[in-house]
Amino acid sequence: MTLPEAFAQIQDHRRGPARCYDLQEMIVMAICAVLCGADSWVDVADWCEDEQSWLKTFLVRAHGSPSHDTFGKVFRVLDAAVFERCFRQWVASLVGVVKGVVAFDGKTLRGSKEGPHTALHMVSAYATEMGLSLGQEGSAGKGNELAATRALLDTLVLKGCIVTMDALGCQTDIADKITAQGGEYVLAVKDNRKNLSEHLVEFFETAEAFDWRNINVQKRVWTEKDHGRLETRRAALVTDVSWMDQSVRENWAKLSAVGMIESEQEINGKISIDRRYFIASSGVKTVEQFAHAVRAHWGIEAMHWVLNVTFCEDHCRINKGHGARNFSALRKFALSALRNDQRHPERSLRRRRKLADRHPDYRVELLGLAERQ
Repeated sequence: MTLPEAFAQIQDHRRGPARCYDLQEMIVMAICAVLCGADSWVDVADWCEDEQSWLKTFLVRAHGSPSHDTFGKVFRVLDAAVFERCFRQWVASLVGVVKGVVAFDGKTLRGSKEGPHTALHMVSAYATEMGLSLGQEGSAGKGNELAATRALLDTLVLKGCIVTMDALGCQTDIADKITAQGGEYVLAVKDNRKNLSEHLVEFFETAEAFDWRNINVQKRVWTEKDHGRLETRRAALVTDVSWMDQSVRENWAKLSAVGMIESEQEINGKISIDRRYFIASSGVKTVEQFAHAVRAHWGIEAMHWVLNVTFCEDHCRINKGHGARNFSALRKFALSALRNDQRHPERSLRRRRKLADRHPDYRVELLGLAERQ
């Protein structure tokens, strides 16, 4: 699917002179600009003005380049749900069938806060092995993250995937949605699920005290040393949950295993130990699968870091209407294209973004643009 094809079904509800700039062309222009370093509507308009001759190779551009006010007004009223659906379709055309770990997590767009209004909070689904965002859903503040997570789950096909979430996502209805969509899950358990958390802590502490007597446990240890930090990770997975109270066990769809990760870090002679507990569905059968899923979840944190550092997301002051949510999608269009690069995989995303700005043939390759006939 080409980039213009991804937006072919978006309806333009503007009337009169407001339609002098084609909506699909404006979207493509904005994605090209963000890919090449634009972090605001002023940047987008300036880049499109500078690259008019190149853009005419692919777009009609009957009235030249829109101003930054025009970009802002159009994306402010563009239905964010429709725009994000186009994003999901385009990403699906890039990656095909998604496999491996899909991590869900939320991030607040701090610059989107305006006066008394709450900053926009975006929940993303991230295919960790491919390094691509599969979709996003917005909510008003972190307090509504669960509703956004549920809505995003409904849009994805998760067959063959292991879904990971932090403790906020450890909800029985979310486990139901994941399994209904064909996925498996590894969910972190903390005190927000007090009864379940107490069960897990007591079970693992008692099992260790008796040296895992009569318990079929899978255990693995990994050690990493880097920049003066020595980290030892110990994983334990138990695939028999018959010891758990039936009233607790039956609340969770396909619950078949519980796991624990202990991280011991030594930095400058000081040792810190952290333990985390998890529940897992029947498709997670080995400790290696379990530990990989927990480790892979940090990939979405890395994506959020990239959005802040490489795309300056937290500094962006766009906050009117659907503008912040749509610009978030533009960043993820650009990030997905950069992640999918096969020519310069050894270069950082920042360098690839600058390279796309300097070399038109490279950005054409990244976005799959076709010359206008």
